[in-house]
Amino acid sequence: MQNPLLAKLGVSPESRLVLFHADDVGMCHGSNQAFLELAEFGIVKCGSVMMPCPWSPEILSEAQRNPTLDLGVHLTLTSEWNNYRWGAISTRQAQSGLLDPQGYFYHRTHQARAAMNVEAAIAELQTQAARAQEAGLDISHFDTHMGVAFVPELLHAYLQLGRDYAAPTLMMRDSTLYTTVLGISAHELGDWAALLATIEATAHPIFDHFLITPEHHPNGRDADRGELYEAMLRSLPAGSLTFFSLHPNAPGDIDVIIPDRAYWRTFEYTYFRSNRLADFLAQEKIVPIGFRELREMVRSA
Repeated sequence: MQNPLLAKLGVSPESRLVLFHADDVGMCHGSNQAFLELAEFGIVKCGSVMMPCPWSPEILSEAQRNPTLDLGVHLTLTSEWNNYRWGAISTRQAQSGLLDPQGYFYHRTHQARAAMNVEAAIAELQTQAARAQEAGLDISHFDTHMGVAFVPELLHAYLQLGRDYAAPTLMMRDSTLYTTVLGISAHELGDWAALLATIEATAHPIFDHFLITPEHHPNGRDADRGELYEAMLRSLPAGSLTFFSLHPNAPGDIDVIIPDRAYWRTFEYTYFRSNRLADFLAQEKIVPIGFRELREMVRSA
C-alpha cells in the first residue's frame, strides 16, 4: 500500500521516503555538534531538542543564528542515565509526580507513568514547547523521548500540541510499536484505526515504518556497522514513509556519559555524513526528507 503523502510530495510512487531524525539534540555539546554537521551534509535533515537538558541553550542559539535548521521539540519526562540527569522545567514540586527522590525525572517510561500527576505532566510538556518558541525556535514538529508522550493519559495532549503550534507530531501506523515500547495492552490505546483516520484526514503524516539506532553488531564491535543500517534500509518497501530515530554524537562528552554505548552514537556522526551512505541511498532510490516539508502540508490543509 502506497503512502498517500508520496503523491502530495511529488515523488515517484516507487520511492522510499525516509526521515532520518537526530534525537536528543541539546542533551550534550556533542549531540549539538553532530546535528549541525549532519544537517549541513544533508541526509539527516531534522532533529529535536530536549528542552530540560543542560545543552539546549546552545542549540537554541544556533537555531536563532540559522533559522533554516529543521528542529522540533523532543518532549521529555524521563532521564535515563545514571550520572547525567535532568528534571522538570515547569515545577520542582514533589506532588507533581514528575520527580524521583533525587529531584530528577524518573529513569524509565513505566516509572514516570506510574508516578506522574497527569495535569502536571501535561503542563510540563506545554512548558517545554512554549520555552522553545520563546527562545525563537521555529518548531517544525513534536516527538517524544522514550515514547513517554504516547502513554494513553498524555496522547491527546501530545496531539493537541501539534494543533496548537500547527506542526506535525510523530505518529506511526503500527500500534504494536506503542504497546511494545510502553508495555501496555492494545485495549489501552482504544480504536487506533479510527484515531489514525481522523488524523490522516487533516494531511497529518503517518509513518508506515519505524527504525531506530541498532545496538550491538552480531559479529562484534569491530564488524562493519554500516551493514546494519544498509540491511534495515534495503528491506523497506517501495511507496513507504519511514521514520529513522538516530542518536548521533560527536566524540568527547558522550564517551564519559555512556562509555559502553558511546560508539553507537559516534558511528552515526561519521556514517551519516559519508559518501558511502549517500551513494547507497541513491542506488536504493531512498529519498531523505525533513519535517519542514511535512509541516507545510499540515499547514496548507
